[in-house]
Amino acid sequence: MADAPKRAQAPRPASGAGSLRVGRLTKPHGLKGGVKLEMFTDNPDLRFVPGAKFHLQVPEDSPWFGQTIELRELRWFNSMPVGFFAELPDRTAVESIVRAILWIDEDAVAAGSEENAWYAHELVGLDVVQPREDGGTEKLGTVAEVQHFPAQDLLAVQTPNGVVLVPFVEAIVPSVDLEAGIVTMTPPAGLFGDGAIEDGTQNPGAGA
Repeated sequence: MADAPKRAQAPRPASGAGSLRVGRLTKPHGLKGGVKLEMFTDNPDLRFVPGAKFHLQVPEDSPWFGQTIELRELRWFNSMPVGFFAELPDRTAVESIVRAILWIDEDAVAAGSEENAWYAHELVGLDVVQPREDGGTEKLGTVAEVQHFPAQDLLAVQTPNGVVLVPFVEAIVPSVDLEAGIVTMTPPAGLFGDGAIEDGTQNPGAGA
């Protein structure tokens, strides 16, 4: 009986001890070098920016072994992220690299540790408060989930009346204090009033 073929080995790329695995190339998209991405990061807008370079985890016998690729553009199609890379000009090139895992190195990780950038797991469970006119704060709820969308992220805030979805933008969420465990919000009128309905989701028509 013939031995089963050995599975190709895909060693982790030599990209530093502090490297992060941030995504995987899944399948071609179109004929112009687009490739669908499976993301392993909570900060796609931080990691997948034009000019970002990725180390490739591929089998040792792959022509891409030991190489890096540079992102030219990230687009979204029906909520699916699609990357366009400088080294992938057409569908044929993409087909030769699908299933590759993308890593960023220590320098890129350090550069990504910016102010106003947090991981989703750091936010979940934090108290959500609103400033009062007397200088104190009023607790609105707790962060239950961070939802990622192409236009912006949403914070799902668990309140006594259900879950309210809040755009994670500076105008509404001016500060996050991880050490204090507090997310400060200045929500528009009505968002945390009649905006929550019994099934646990925000009522987008409330107050309309």
